[in-house]
Amino acid sequence: MADPAPDTTTSDHSPRVVVDGPELARSLARMAHQILEANRGADDLVLLGIPTRGVFLARRLAALIAEIEGRPVRIGELDITMYRDDLRANPTRSVGRTAIPGRIDDAVVVLVDDVLFSGRTITAAIDALRDLGRPRAVRLAVLVDRGHRELPIAADHVGRTIQTAADERVQVRLSELDGDDAVTIGRTGGAR
Repeated sequence: MADPAPDTTTSDHSPRVVVDGPELARSLARMAHQILEANRGADDLVLLGIPTRGVFLARRLAALIAEIEGRPVRIGELDITMYRDDLRANPTRSVGRTAIPGRIDDAVVVLVDDVLFSGRTITAAIDALRDLGRPRAVRLAVLVDRGHRELPIAADHVGRTIQTAADERVQVRLSELDGDDAVTIGRTGGAR
């Protein structure tokens, strides 16, 4: 029997844990298997994490894939700052790092991010990727799909789908940055 959807209502503004560390690890393991199955192995596969948390998730997925396949998979990071459609509203955003592991022409690129919300980040990532080469295919892996799309973007591989209100904030916590692994939801008056 499927687990019921988590209750995302809160009586206060403190965030609630909806995915704990072990569940996050299981979600990533399942996503690694899905990526390999969709690609029929790791040949020509490149994982590109979108900063910040997408980079760490891509590294974890790459390690899981390497463990399954017995060989490393190419991994990098893709900064999308200059491709964002909100630069006029937020011009102080600093440019991050892009590190592409060799040519991506004719490769299967999997963009990795933490939360899929409006679809604008992924659109910017696809625009940035176009300037770097011509992959055979581009796929999307996200740890959390929270809905509320503004653009026609869908993830190929999803760790967890969580129903949220537009004014709730979904935060992915990763041990590399935050000291623990969790996904939390809280009301903040603004959306992510």
